[in-house]
Amino acid sequence: MKFTLDWLKDHLDTQAPLDEILETLTDLGLEVEGVEDPAASLGAFRICRVISAEQHPDADRLRLCRVETWPNGPDAASEEVQVVCGAPNARTGLVGVFAPVGTHVPGTGVDLKPGVIRGVESNGMLCSERELMLSDDHDGIIDLPQDAPLGERFIDYRKLNDPVIEIAITPNRPDALAVRGVARDLAARGLGQLIAREDVQVTGGFPSPIAVTIDADAAEAAPVFYGRLIRGVKNGPSPEWLQRRLRAIGLRPISALVDVTNYFAYDRARPLHVFDAAKVAGNLRVHAAQGGEELTGLDEKTYTMPVGATVISDDNGVQSIAGVMGGLATGVTDDTIDVFVESAWFETVRTAHTGRALKINSDARYRFERGVDPDWTGPGLEAATQMILDLCGGEPSEIVKAGQEPDHARAYRLNTARVESLVGMEIPADTQRASLTALGFVLDGDMAQVPSWRPDVMGEADLVEEVARIASLTRLEGKPLARVQAGVPEAILTPAQKRERMLRRTIAALGYNECITYSFVDQAGAALFGGGTDATRLENPISSEMSHLRPDLLPGLLQAAARNQARGFADQALFELGAVFHGGEPGQQGVMAAGLLVGASAPRDLHGTRRPVDLFDAKADVEAALAAIGAPAKAQILRGTADWWHPGRSGKICLGPKKVLAVFGEIHPKVLREMGVKGPAVGFTIWPAEVPFPKSSSPARGALVLNDLQPVERDFAFVVDADVEALTLVNAAQGADKALIEEVRVFDEFTGEKAAAQMGAGKKSLAISVRLQPQDRTLTEDEIEAVGRKVVEKVAKATGGALRG
Repeated sequence: MKFTLDWLKDHLDTQAPLDEILETLTDLGLEVEGVEDPAASLGAFRICRVISAEQHPDADRLRLCRVETWPNGPDAASEEVQVVCGAPNARTGLVGVFAPVGTHVPGTGVDLKPGVIRGVESNGMLCSERELMLSDDHDGIIDLPQDAPLGERFIDYRKLNDPVIEIAITPNRPDALAVRGVARDLAARGLGQLIAREDVQVTGGFPSPIAVTIDADAAEAAPVFYGRLIRGVKNGPSPEWLQRRLRAIGLRPISALVDVTNYFAYDRARPLHVFDAAKVAGNLRVHAAQGGEELTGLDEKTYTMPVGATVISDDNGVQSIAGVMGGLATGVTDDTIDVFVESAWFETVRTAHTGRALKINSDARYRFERGVDPDWTGPGLEAATQMILDLCGGEPSEIVKAGQEPDHARAYRLNTARVESLVGMEIPADTQRASLTALGFVLDGDMAQVPSWRPDVMGEADLVEEVARIASLTRLEGKPLARVQAGVPEAILTPAQKRERMLRRTIAALGYNECITYSFVDQAGAALFGGGTDATRLENPISSEMSHLRPDLLPGLLQAAARNQARGFADQALFELGAVFHGGEPGQQGVMAAGLLVGASAPRDLHGTRRPVDLFDAKADVEAALAAIGAPAKAQILRGTADWWHPGRSGKICLGPKKVLAVFGEIHPKVLREMGVKGPAVGFTIWPAEVPFPKSSSPARGALVLNDLQPVERDFAFVVDADVEALTLVNAAQGADKALIEEVRVFDEFTGEKAAAQMGAGKKSLAISVRLQPQDRTLTEDEIEAVGRKVVEKVAKATGGALRG
């Protein structure tokens, strides 16, 4: 946002120096990005008089000029210097602009030095407009009227000594896109008085021949539209003061009608548009585009309308992209006689979507997508009408209006005590109320009515922020924290947070390196892990490789492993704990921990301990992690893992068939190929939320239970069918006597051709060790034998096997 100091003073009555204004703007949150002070670049150029201009003795196109200058101002003594000049209009008696030796000429980038041109000494320069960067004219030197004040600075004479201030505007401050909004902030700080501006009223003399309607499909995107026809205007160049201001902020003056609209876009953040009424066919209609309509914009580029874009059409089709850009076909020219002026309000999101889809960045879009004051839609048309009448003449019609301004009324309670608790500043209640009043808030008791130009104020905390901003956050003083009372503080972390912290520490202690990857993956990678649907697709992804929310942590870990392998790191142990998503709605996400082992289990050594990682490495690590967060020791390991796991070398750890705590195993070779990872690779995933919390919330551990009675172990070998799972046998043996049997472990498996030869085709042998722990007395041999018979009976019933002879 750019504006000049003189423009600011149209709205702010202040005597504050420029440096104080700049410092205050930044302190108010309107950070000053730069200042262009003409005095710094053009202050040395003064009005001079050519005493004589004679032909150069050694050059046909050069003149030898004696120039009377006033280097110290018009009230000091003059000096005479000799200048060699090649301008065709250099002549005796000319009043022009002189740059002395040592001056930096901005138009050429040259620092003037004494010189000798064709044998004649030259000191200084008579300047053209291009050398002062006032225009592209360099056919001759500046020729001023004879009554121009000799010795005065040229920028003072031409009123070019107006500093240009550029400030950075955050998206939540659309009011600061108006010079008046900036002035309001400065006045609230006490840097002057906001100059009152009464809204003008222009009486129309005839009904407008152009009517306006808003279709139902555009009622929300364009709730209100004001328009009026002005006939008999005389378009042409705008006055010098208006052109000077527009040039100062980087806009090219076009014509009086267009310059008026640009002026109000910056002066009051009110975008306007003017149609050449003679080029409008019939009436105007605001509606949503069907898609595919074409419009040649004022920038002479052709745009194809996206579906749903808000457009303004006449009987010939689309003539304007609402809130973004007008059309060339109905644009005004120097021949325009009748003009239709538009002042409307367009919804922020729809305007932003349209501008982004068409890749149009205009001042109108920049303001509408941040929020324009809806209450100044009608007054903005009146003010623009009056300026057009003043500059171009004409006769105004009555106003035509379609729709109604959107309801922005809202009020929040001002709790003057919250300022200290929220921002740590002690500000008197009267000062708080005065600050808000100066910003345009209307106070009724403790309720503050938000002004129409502040769409960013949406709660009580925003009122506090405004008060603190005006008071200046630089007044904040550091204070020590209050002394903490003696005793044990209450726990801050939730049980789930404690569990996640323990999980991180445990997996890291197992030798894994923690990764923090993006929550976004590409569609193909997400699809490999059960995701990649439209439910998790991002509307505005960072890149095509981050188009979907991740359904699992393994895609990110595998991508990291692939990058490391490409850089020569073959053996890796990576883990991550973070959110995964199975939908885009609230509640359709969860926390997962995942680990990945790639390559070998150890470095190469002379003892031959190095081997490829396998699923038992992943199983050991996932069981250690589950034990650390309190998972029951008697969880089951079942088959039936997802497609991205190896079907025969993976398992899931469950409490029952439906409550899955974790999954471990080899990554499917197809997935490794797709992700560019060279195997072997094994991994695990843990759902911490599925692990039951202990019934007791006491931080103390339970008492250690020790038994002084000798345990008894018995070994059994069973002949079973080759497809019988060891877990089935173990669970059957465990259930033979839950009170006495403490542990059942498989310690041997006999399979293959030799097993088939001894036990029959399709058979195998599984050997288990059953550990009995008596509780109150030593077991007798008969009791041990009774338990053994139960074990054999249970296993035979569950598996159909028999004791191996």
